[in-house]
Amino acid sequence: MVKLRLIWILVLVMFGLVISPAHAQTRKTRAQIEKEKDEIQKKLLEFDQILKKTAESKKVSVGQLNALNQQLQNRINYINTLNGEMRLLETEIRETESRIKNLEKELKTLKEEYSGMVYTSSKLNQGMTMTAFVFSSETFKQFYMRLKYLKQYSDARKKQVEQIENVTEELVGQRRSLEGKKKDMQAVIQQENQQKQQLDKAKKDQQNIVNSLNQQEQELKKQIAAAKKQQENLNRMLREIIAEDRRKAEAAAKSSGATTTRPSGSSIPMTPEAAALSSSFAGNRGKLPWPVESGFVSRPFGTHPHPTLKGITEDNDGIDIQTTPNASVRAVFDGEVIKIGTIPGYGGTIVIKHGEYYTMYSKLKVISVKSGEKVKAKQVLGQVYTNREGVAEVHFETWKGLEPMNPSIWLAGR
Repeated sequence: MVKLRLIWILVLVMFGLVISPAHAQTRKTRAQIEKEKDEIQKKLLEFDQILKKTAESKKVSVGQLNALNQQLQNRINYINTLNGEMRLLETEIRETESRIKNLEKELKTLKEEYSGMVYTSSKLNQGMTMTAFVFSSETFKQFYMRLKYLKQYSDARKKQVEQIENVTEELVGQRRSLEGKKKDMQAVIQQENQQKQQLDKAKKDQQNIVNSLNQQEQELKKQIAAAKKQQENLNRMLREIIAEDRRKAEAAAKSSGATTTRPSGSSIPMTPEAAALSSSFAGNRGKLPWPVESGFVSRPFGTHPHPTLKGITEDNDGIDIQTTPNASVRAVFDGEVIKIGTIPGYGGTIVIKHGEYYTMYSKLKVISVKSGEKVKAKQVLGQVYTNREGVAEVHFETWKGLEPMNPSIWLAGR
């Protein structure tokens, strides 16, 4: 019996050693899921605010559709996260139920062992009390051995009682935990049902907007053609600004005789300070802060299909970020303002130099900096403009020399 008990204890210890890492992993996964839910909920709230502002204009627009599409995608992501949480809870419930069954078996075994110990002891003592059993010894050696047996018997019973109490306590805790997990499951199921209802409503709204925009096909095509000419004018102006800035840099380097350097890949000489700034900008690829604190990319870089008009594509040398009205527009990196102006179709525009790199911020209604001013990362440059359709959108570009780059690969993930 003692050997069997030792083997059983070793099995429990081994089981405990095996199950602990799994529990740690479960806790980590739960934490990750809760973090995902929090992040998605923040985005849902953010996009909901943007959507409400575009809807206030009472005129259906591509901007309204873009905001609704973002809302839809994030709602789908939220439902997927809830499904992941349900799968995790199902696993935890199964594991807890299994643990309860094992504890019930262990408790039954302990109680049987305890009863057997008491029964065996009474048989060995032939019905005598423990005290009578000890003092009925015929020799001192027998007295000592019976006294030692009495102590061992007493210790064994105490341990058995402690084990029974411990297992009983853990069993109560596991049952309570199981009940809590089942309640959590019901809460998640309820959340999922609510999100699915909101998703169905958003899909209907999306289809209504698409239908309405399709009826405005001719007007939209005119807007696309106008936007294309405005983009061409913007690019021409920006190339002229950058080319002029490079000529000034070269002329200054020649006339001053100051120490300059020409970094690898650069076609213009730069002071050590400018070279260091340029290198630092390049080293922060994928880490730059967004030019606005909240929002989403409504028009990506490059050539992309129109969201509703089939066979129609749009070109973009930067990205457009849809945000909330009156949002502050910020510098994404340290640099110097080299141009401030107003561009038809793009409103207030700011160009900032970062060594051999340049960033441009357009569609501003308020500008808070001056040409020649040195700015720091996240410094407010102005406020975004909101059009008649209620869409607040900032146009952002990044250039290396005279070549435009995809701004999305330079900005930090969101």
